[in-house]
Amino acid sequence: MISPNINPIIRAVDLFCGVGGLTHGLAQAGINVKAGFDIDPVCRFPYEQNNNAEFIECNVNELQAEVVREHLSGGDISLLAGCAPCQPFSTYSRSGRSKKRMDDWQLAGAFGRLVEEVEPDLVAMENVPQLATHPIFDEFLSHLREYSVEWAIVDTANVAVPQSRKRLVLLASKLSSRALKMPSSTGPVRTVRDAIGGLNPIKAGGTDAVDPLHVAPRLSELNLERIRNSSPGGTWRDWPEELQADCHRKSSGATYPSVYGRMEWDKIGPTITTQSFGYGNGRFGHPEQDRAISLREAAILQTFPPRYKFVPPGEPVRFSVLGRLIGNAVPVRLAEIMGETLVRHVVNHAEESGHASNKISSAA
Repeated sequence: MISPNINPIIRAVDLFCGVGGLTHGLAQAGINVKAGFDIDPVCRFPYEQNNNAEFIECNVNELQAEVVREHLSGGDISLLAGCAPCQPFSTYSRSGRSKKRMDDWQLAGAFGRLVEEVEPDLVAMENVPQLATHPIFDEFLSHLREYSVEWAIVDTANVAVPQSRKRLVLLASKLSSRALKMPSSTGPVRTVRDAIGGLNPIKAGGTDAVDPLHVAPRLSELNLERIRNSSPGGTWRDWPEELQADCHRKSSGATYPSVYGRMEWDKIGPTITTQSFGYGNGRFGHPEQDRAISLREAAILQTFPPRYKFVPPGEPVRFSVLGRLIGNAVPVRLAEIMGETLVRHVVNHAEESGHASNKISSAA
């Protein structure tokens, strides 16, 4: 009988790993992630600097099963995890979608192919909710015929991610038919104040003296006037008419009341997007300071640790690049909850089966 305090070693690889949000959360749950695969070379530094795992630059569409198996070997339980970069279905019309966007959807198919070829004990996937409405999701599920599968749309605010963000989470297991349900809630909601209230104040266009990622873009004089006239939770409708843009005066502008908005200290933040460093791109104004949120604040709202390293020392901080990497990441806290659910499942299975692997150890 395995002790509840000792887990079999769960060894994992992370497909489409990006800067390591999923890997970092799984590791915090006690899962030994050995490697992350991604096509974007910019991800190498943050992935390897913050995680005890190797970054392998490759196109997952072309990744061979034997390479994945090599990195999964040596553990008691194998886990194939990932978040294929699928763009929200509503963003593009059927006629207007580019080939690249269609290829993005097909990356979920590459994930499914690797599941079938590698045959890991466990599978974990995080993605946009719209994936569930796309035929590629049914195709993905067809690769999991031998697994017990649970999936749901998770409101990340219920698992202590301080932002409004709904994600599709899928967990699958060959070990047992026992349900792999994520907890519906993990306690009190974390607010914007809880997350970023303790950071040093900076100005628009300014950078923290200690943390180069705590940097906010400059604002034009017009946008400085706009944010000075903005209240937390308010809209551009509160501004004097001379500050309103032409598009705001049109009926179509009424659809977007949150653009140029400030966050509220004691509520959750908005969904952190790839453009969250831009004041005019959503409710990304700081609750109190006259600026958009910094890249570090965006990363913390994505539940990355406050000292997570994104840029090599001495290299410039590029808003467009870092905004994309942070906005596309799996929130670390969500990944941790996914990992904890899998670890409990593995321990329960070992206890119920009445025996454990000869290699039982706490995961490193």
